[in-house]
Amino acid sequence: MRLKDYLKFNNISNKEFSLEIGISPVSLSRYINGGRLPEKDILNKIYEATDKLVDANDFYIKNINSEKLSENQKDKVNEIYEKLSLGEKKYLAKAITLVESSLKSHQLEANYLLSLIKENHKSLRIGITGVPGVGKSTFIESFGMKLINLGYKVSVLAVDPSSKRTGGSILGDKTRMMKLSVNDRAFIRPSPSQGHLGGVAKKTSDSILCLEQAGFNIIFVETMGVGQAETSVYDMVDIFIVLLLPSGGDELQGIKKGIIEMADLIIVNKADGNLKKSAYLTMQEYKNAQSLISKSRKDLLPGVLSCSSVEESGLDEIWSFIEKFFNKCKKNKSFYETRKTQKVNAIWRNLNTQIEDYIVNDVKLKNFTKKIIKDVENGKLDVNNAVKLIFNNI
Repeated sequence: MRLKDYLKFNNISNKEFSLEIGISPVSLSRYINGGRLPEKDILNKIYEATDKLVDANDFYIKNINSEKLSENQKDKVNEIYEKLSLGEKKYLAKAITLVESSLKSHQLEANYLLSLIKENHKSLRIGITGVPGVGKSTFIESFGMKLINLGYKVSVLAVDPSSKRTGGSILGDKTRMMKLSVNDRAFIRPSPSQGHLGGVAKKTSDSILCLEQAGFNIIFVETMGVGQAETSVYDMVDIFIVLLLPSGGDELQGIKKGIIEMADLIIVNKADGNLKKSAYLTMQEYKNAQSLISKSRKDLLPGVLSCSSVEESGLDEIWSFIEKFFNKCKKNKSFYETRKTQKVNAIWRNLNTQIEDYIVNDVKLKNFTKKIIKDVENGKLDVNNAVKLIFNNI
């Protein structure tokens, strides 16, 4: 806590405090204004006189830009970048590990790596969502293998903020995509295992850039379909697909109406066997409601199709729709406008994430904050003034 804030908070004048620690008011003013740094013995007196709320760190302004990479770190990252650009999976995994890491040294290296990567407008980023049991993994595997056979390099990422509670990922499971996981032209990365939504979204967005640098031109970003992650995924992909079961409406499927409204393409999956007729009826139901659904992207109505991931039927029609959608977006320039908007939104999302991390890892641990919390608990201070005091101290 800054000394100036401590004195103001406790209604102590500069003159009173200078007398208490045995220095002149002029010297105290210089310490407060940053004109001079206190000697060690004065620092100790200030520390004790302020109930250990003001320490030496509060007289220094940390210069974040002073954190620089060593030459060895730069060499390491340059090698990762070079090998990444050649499409070597081993170094792609290293690159993504860096951008996912919460270690300060790794974050510095990740920022340097990302500064070397140029945006790729040739790749296609596909967001895909649906409730558990809808067959996302089976669909991605079948569709992904088809795209590989057409000559594309396919990757799968997962956004799963629920892993903060479970400590692991339930999406991007390699065991459910065996063919893709062993294919040389495919790469599967489960969700980062911990972190709040903003942090996981940032890591996923940065991972997309690494994948593009490694030559992957089809990137699936998979999410659950029942939480807040869909908005973040929508804001980092070029086309957003919602998978549905062959059954009733949104409510029966357990999927939020707002997610349906974000869809560029609705696919009724599992259109095979006894469910084939039901899948057709569900598809027609959504086709009939198309006019009521707002256009997700500029001048483009969402599509409604069905498929069987097991029988691999309907996949040609899906790819045909995606290609036409992609080409239309490029022709009317909405593709480039969307990418620009997504980058600006990423600034605020990442800034919010950094602020949240700073509050959790720094502000909450300060003695000054702990004292304010106690004052609130004891009824000496109300919540709004407590927030104001903490905010002003930051």
